[in-house]
Parts: sequence; C-alpha cells; structure tokens
Amino acid sequence: MDLFAREPVKPLAEAMRPTSLDEVIGQQHLIGAGKPLRLAVEAQVPHSMILWGPPGVGKTTLARILAGAFDAEFIPLSAVLSGVKEIREAVERAHAILQQSGRRTILFVDEVHRFNKSQQDAFLPFVESGLLTFIGATTENPSFEVNAALLSRAQVYVLKSLQTADLLALLQRVQASGRLDGISFADGAAEALAGYADGDARRFLNLLEQTITAARARKIGSVAADFLAEVLTVSARRFDKGGDNFYDQISALHKSVRGSNPDAALYWLTRMLDGGADARYLARRIVRMAWEDIGLADPRAMQIANDAAATYERLGSPEGELALAQAVIYLAVAAKSNAGYMAYNQARAFVQQDKSREVPVHLRNAPTKLMKELGYGHDYRYAHDEPHAYAAGESYFPDGMAEPGWYQPVPRGLESKIADKLAFLRQLDAEAGKK
Repeated sequence: MDLFAREPVKPLAEAMRPTSLDEVIGQQHLIGAGKPLRLAVEAQVPHSMILWGPPGVGKTTLARILAGAFDAEFIPLSAVLSGVKEIREAVERAHAILQQSGRRTILFVDEVHRFNKSQQDAFLPFVESGLLTFIGATTENPSFEVNAALLSRAQVYVLKSLQTADLLALLQRVQASGRLDGISFADGAAEALAGYADGDARRFLNLLEQTITAARARKIGSVAADFLAEVLTVSARRFDKGGDNFYDQISALHKSVRGSNPDAALYWLTRMLDGGADARYLARRIVRMAWEDIGLADPRAMQIANDAAATYERLGSPEGELALAQAVIYLAVAAKSNAGYMAYNQARAFVQQDKSREVPVHLRNAPTKLMKELGYGHDYRYAHDEPHAYAAGESYFPDGMAEPGWYQPVPRGLESKIADKLAFLRQLDAEAGKK
C-alpha cells in the first residue's frame, strides 16, 4: 500500500455529475413525474433507446443513472474508438454476467452515429434477444445516421439545451457543495456565465472552474461580468456546419424572409455568421430566396441579392457581411410571390411525365430552301407587326396541347401589373375567336 498515493482531484464537471434522476437538472419532459424515463424506472422495465440532443445536456449521465436504477451492468463504448471487436467483447461479457449473477446488461454507445452499418448490425441480434439493452447517444438526427433495423427497436428521446434558469440552479448546487470557496457573483455575472455556456452544462461547469481559478489567482471575492469577459476563453456559439443545427438555422432564415420579418431574418443570419457558417454559402441561399419567394413581384430583389453576393466576394469578412445583411432586410420587406417558382415546378413535372411533342410547323425556323418548301415558319405572325405587338389568337403550344395556365401572378408588387397585362391579352385572344 502506497501511503503517499493521492486521489486525483476530479474536474468540477465530473464531481457534480448527478447520480439519480432527482439530481438531474433539466429534461423534465423525460424524467419528470409521469414522464417516459421516470415511468420506466418506476416499473423496472428497461428498454432500448437513443438519446438525441446537443452536447452537455446529460445523455451519458442519464444512461449511467438508468443502468444503476435498473441494477444493470453498464458497458460503455465510444463509437469513435470502438469497432466490431469491442462489440463482441461486450457481448461475451454480457453473457458471462448473465450466467454468473443473472443481471442484465446495458450497452451504452456514445456518438452512435459514427458507427457504420456493419458495426450497428453487429450488436443488433443481441438487442433483439434481450441479452443487451441498448442505449445510444448522438448529436445527429438518428433518422439519417442510425440504420432502420436498429432504429425500429429503440425509442428515440430528444434532449433539450439547458435554459439559463437550469444553469443558475446548477451554480447554486456548486455553491452548496462548497466548491466556490467563498467566491460570489455580482449582479448579472452569473447570467453572463450562463450565456457563455450556450445551454451546455459541461461547458458551464468548465467555464465556472476556469473563473474560480482566475478569481483565486487575483484574490477577487466577487466576480463581475467584465471580469468574465477578460479571463474566459469563449469560442463561438454551438454550431454544426454539417448537421441538423446548420440546416435548422438556414431553414429559419429562409422562413423569416418568406414571413416578411426583417429582424428575425437578421437574427438568423448573424447567428449563422457568428457560428462560423460560410458566408458564400449564405450568399447563394439569399439569391435562391429572391427567386423562390419574391420572383417577379419585385425584380429588384434578385439584383440586390446578386449584388450582395458580388460585394462579399470583393470585400470578404467582415465588411462584405453588411451587404448580405442589407440584402436579407430587403428580401424580407419586399412583396412576395412564389408564382414563378410554382409555375416552373408544374411545367417540369408535366414535361417529365408527358410524351415528346413535335414543334408546330409555323413555329419552326426555316434557314434553308427545303425547310421553307416543307412549310417551316409558314403562317407565322410576327408579333411586332400586330396591334399591341401581340398576335391575338396565335398558339405557341404543340398541336393538341391545351394551355395549362401554370403561371398565375399574385396581386402584389409588380406581378399585379403583370396580371393586368395578361388579362388584357386574354381578352384580345377572346376577341380574335380563341376559346
């Protein structure tokens, strides 16, 4: 026995890890009275599940707590470090435990989305047989990252980011444990620290530990918000450039523009820029918004969107971001129309399922004598020579094809005038005898 051996001091995040459902902060929609995980523990009926949520919201903690509550052996695997070999070893261990003590086993796979299909298939038969109760943790949408066979055998539970009130409750728990060592927080400082954590409890505790260390070094008893800004190394907000969070935010930006809310559109744009999104990607999406949701109701929107993209290419960040911001504002307040977008989609769907129709003879070009002799271009009416520069009653569709009426201008912006123009031309058609 080494009399001089010392236990390592646990990091604050590990020292404050809950050991029961009652100690867990947040996720009350899953662990509160009458909620799914609470009911499962009370009934002592474990089941396979996938815990899906952002980092630092308690996925691993909940898995450990459930294993203890079910008196089950807990075998953790990391999908980053493990493969089929480790899965087989876990299965053999589960067999041995069942034979020796009759206890069941919970196999916890962290970052399960990183397992490929063959790795997921490796433990699937043992989940089906009941030897293993599977708990997977992931920050990615399981619908895309987990194979269907495993997904059908596991209940998906969505964990939420912690709110400021949750993180302040966690701070009070740390204070009660004595780990603050007499250090207090001035007005607004605790809330500022929670803001830096961005809903991540582990990040909050790590930042708190960093704050405590800095305060002790400077012999500061009361921590103010400006002290936090000075001593904390805070990275960008949580943002996954390739995952759900990314696509959720671009969706929110697009819908805010479509919903004519400039402030909301600016919020999501700046959130994405702050999170590290590629501004060129955002510029391309802004151009798309102009064509999809504004269209001919305000053609200036397309010009402004394209100019903003070109400006960003010339200036880069951060100066070019101003052009993107102003383009987003203009698109949000512009008259909206998806008439052109809808007309194109209908035309494309029609052509994809329709037969190949011949071009009518009178619409064909006739650059050669033979083509003229075959009647190409015969009876074509040159619109500029007609009243109103419109050949009333003329057909421009293949023979036998009725006019589909795909483009229906909206009564907003320039399209209201386009609608008036089309109505006038239809009247000329009627007067020329076209039905």
